Amino acid sequence: MNENRLPDYLQHMRQAAADSVGFVEGMSRDDFLADKRTQQAVVMSLIVLGEAATKVMDRYPDFANAQEQIPWRSMRGMRNRIAHGYFDIDLGVVWDTVQDALPGLLVAIQPLLDDSA
Repeated sequence: MNENRLPDYLQHMRQAAADSVGFVEGMSRDDFLADKRTQQAVVMSLIVLGEAATKVMDRYPDFANAQEQIPWRSMRGMRNRIAHGYFDIDLGVVWDTVQDALPGLLVAIQPLLDDSA
């Protein structure tokens, strides 16, 4: 099992982040807080994002440590909080994450995808 899955994990991260941003495009915070379907879609994408980040951290720790611009631990932590406390999700934090953190993550991850291709 020596195949390099790193490009796959990075692509999963990019796709999940892009999906989350796309799901809320054109929505206000109040719209999001009133739309259970969009909430579910975003939360699932954040779980996928955190799962892929965790795989990178676990299987490619040297790579993850070298990419300090990527908030690996925050992504893993959010995934764990969502997955293990599903009924206590703070949707305000989810909204802020999609608005504030994910656009920057998409910018930071693109060169890694270009380099790993």
